[in-house]
Amino acid sequence: MTKWLLLFLWALASHVQAVQVVDDRGVAVELPRPPQRIVVMLPSLTEVICEMGACDRLVAVDDFSNWPAQVRKLPHVGGLEDANIEMIVALKPDVVLLASSSRAVGRLEGLGIKVLTLEPKNFADLRRVWMQLALLLGVSDGHARWQRLDAEVDAQAGRLPASLRGTKVYIEVDTGPYAASEASFIGEVLARVGAANVVPGQLGPFPKLNGEFVVRADPQVIMISDHASPPIASRAGWDRIRAVRDGRVCTYDRAQGDVLVRPGPRMAQAAKIMVDCLQGRSGK
Repeated sequence: MTKWLLLFLWALASHVQAVQVVDDRGVAVELPRPPQRIVVMLPSLTEVICEMGACDRLVAVDDFSNWPAQVRKLPHVGGLEDANIEMIVALKPDVVLLASSSRAVGRLEGLGIKVLTLEPKNFADLRRVWMQLALLLGVSDGHARWQRLDAEVDAQAGRLPASLRGTKVYIEVDTGPYAASEASFIGEVLARVGAANVVPGQLGPFPKLNGEFVVRADPQVIMISDHASPPIASRAGWDRIRAVRDGRVCTYDRAQGDVLVRPGPRMAQAAKIMVDCLQGRSGK
């Protein structure tokens, strides 16, 4: 009797440990237990996993994952278009997490590797992916962790004086120029701190703009990379923009750029960068 009871309890425990997560493709990915060997191919997912205290389960990351610092020591196995399939397979991962647009999805599944596609692009996506990763990892306080993070964003928003709410802002994310619109994750954080984005969401999350569009929009504040090309001073007509005339141009470095563009656990830091800029505490 005792033998059968032990077998029953063992089977029950095994069943409880099993996890099933439905990914962005609508595919239900099932694992017998929370994964202990994980390959991640998206920086935002790397950051969320580490924020949940599971950094030690990562056996490799993509070429762009660089935070927290400890992931820089891990093997880097390529990116969206050039994943090193052989290296990933050799690491014998329990699961590989990547974007659904990655060319590696079909190849890895064809080799018998469990694949979970998750790609947060906006605030709602991030909350959903956060909970999915908590389920995958067996982290019981995922919801509480999310609530704390959300409250930290609200706290940063609370630092912005009423007189600065509604300030018109232009955020440039790459040479082109490519901007962050209202529909982007950055745009959503900007809205939460109380500012107004001059780039409408109808243009897509990160539209390529004509410089004249920005001149006509006449933002009061500009946020731009410190390695932007061409520099603002050489852009035709930009000297007429209010932000340029008033010296309200904030520059961010590469590390700050990562914080701003990645939908992940550092979104409160992104909110702080924005609020500091709006208050004139950064920029040139």
